[in-house]
Amino acid sequence: MSALLEIRDLHVAYGKVEAVHGVSLSVDAARIVTVIGPNGAGKTTLLAAIMGLLPSQGAILYEGTPLGAGDVEQRVARGVALVPEKRELFASMSVADNLELGGFQRYRAGDRTRAQTLTDIYDRFPRLAERRTQLAGTLSGGERQMLALGRALMAKPKLLMLDEPSLGLAPLIVREILNIVAALKATGVSILLVEQNARAALQVSDYGYVLETGELAIEGPSASLAVDARVAATYLGQAAT
Repeated sequence: MSALLEIRDLHVAYGKVEAVHGVSLSVDAARIVTVIGPNGAGKTTLLAAIMGLLPSQGAILYEGTPLGAGDVEQRVARGVALVPEKRELFASMSVADNLELGGFQRYRAGDRTRAQTLTDIYDRFPRLAERRTQLAGTLSGGERQMLALGRALMAKPKLLMLDEPSLGLAPLIVREILNIVAALKATGVSILLVEQNARAALQVSDYGYVLETGELAIEGPSASLAVDARVAATYLGQAAT
């Protein structure tokens, strides 16, 4: 069975400065794949290129066919969604309205199952149901991340890409968010998780890639990476043995 997402020899540049150099990776159906690495490694750039926010060279295959130069809206329509690092919510709009916007393309296409999706999201995120009339800008950090996740899920993605979902959150909230991410896999959603919190990312994912200065340095099953001496010493705060 071919991968849901396959990237081959991807190069991404900002002007004349190349930020991602020849990266190849894949995400199978209903799997969580993580990309870890330090700040400036090219992780966010990688997601932006997959989403069509940045031009790139190389192959990006989704369900076996090239994504090509399609715009973001076309990629969302094909089942690709991105929760950006800064969440980018509409702060002056209510929780409910933010979620409805996430399903706008389905509404425009005449999809009548949006209401059920919204009910499912409220079931998965009870705090969003409690705060559905509250302005997004007044939510806590954890609640904003839940809303960003819920908004992406309103598009019913097959591939959900998450950029630093733990950023700025307390450890207890990070655990809650990542538990939700792990539960999403059981619904058949594939997840590409970019995360600086390597320990948490490797605990929740099936397979991992380590990105350093725009290049893949190490890859393997997450359980193996978690005990790899180099990964432990560099990203997990443990001495190599």
